Amino acid sequence: MYGLGILKGLRVTFKHFIDTYIDDFKWGVRRYTTVEGFEARQSPSTTGLVTIQYPEEKMAVPERFRFVPFLVVNDDDHPEAPGHIWCTSCGICAKVCPPQCIWIVRGKDPETGRPVPEPQAFYIDIDICMNCGYCAEFCPFDAIKMDHDYELSSYDRTGHHVYDKEKLSKPLSYWQTIAPTRAEQERLAREAKEAAKSAKKGKRGRG
Repeated sequence: MYGLGILKGLRVTFKHFIDTYIDDFKWGVRRYTTVEGFEARQSPSTTGLVTIQYPEEKMAVPERFRFVPFLVVNDDDHPEAPGHIWCTSCGICAKVCPPQCIWIVRGKDPETGRPVPEPQAFYIDIDICMNCGYCAEFCPFDAIKMDHDYELSSYDRTGHHVYDKEKLSKPLSYWQTIAPTRAEQERLAREAKEAAKSAKKGKRGRG
């Protein structure tokens, strides 16, 4: 019984071993040096070697892949407020964060001392962050998103992994690049919301 199982396992292993050389013969060096070869190795129909030669080769992550959050800011070519951060320092993300890895310091007007809708400081400890996405899901202003960059390791286990507002801030165009479908859906939803507000104001004005 056990001997037969071992033979069956060896047969499967030997088949994959032979298929690898067959695919290598078909593709030649293109199997390891071209984008088409990499996609073929990662496709469901491949029969040979499927190992990814990381870090030289990297699999494309899906659009809904979640890693460390980042803050959305306007692009530099924004007509009204270039580089303006979308976050209003409402604190909802810090409240819903399960591991409590978000710290926000609300901004204040230097003349009046009153709070302004913009964070003076924003920190996330990426060593504590569990990449759950609650902060992005509960943000009412679409100001925080989940990044796709997972290569964040370093030799420093203290301050280097506490990201500040400057390090967390990324332009809207970056979000549109890594998640084009979701970014477009959110844009349409914002436009519909603004249109509904304008229509409501117009009715009040006529009334």
